[in-house]
Amino acid sequence: MATTLTINGEQKSFDAPADMPLLWVLRDVLGMTGTKFGCGMALCGACTVHVDGKPVRSCMLPVGAVRDRAITTIEGVGATPVGAKVQKAWLDLEVVQCGYCQPGQIMSAIPTSTPRWRAISAAAAPMCGFAPRSSRRLRSVSRRSVS
Repeated sequence: MATTLTINGEQKSFDAPADMPLLWVLRDVLGMTGTKFGCGMALCGACTVHVDGKPVRSCMLPVGAVRDRAITTIEGVGATPVGAKVQKAWLDLEVVQCGYCQPGQIMSAIPTSTPRWRAISAAAAPMCGFAPRSSRRLRSVSRRSVS
């Protein structure tokens, strides 16, 4: 099925079945490999992207359900003022662990209306057993990004 989506502010056209998860469209069809596969069940958060500014798990979201909504991935989030602040705070506070699930954690850390550190910590726990020290750093990232 021929589809056009707005991803990181740009129109992207491709052919993919409507039931293909957005994650695989991003990675395999469009070659945007910043968004990662983790658990495949929308639990770990490694596949988090924003759809109309809200964090969603792309591994379970059929591309046909996205249609006319704006998608932001880790490749584009740094171009937004809040995304740039979160990425800077992430580096300043040395939140980085092994790095694999960092894109999903950063996308989860971008505040919508309230700091999301609990969601980030919950998302990270199944993947790597985040230490309490990292949890404190994630809270700081959320606080810095809304101020």
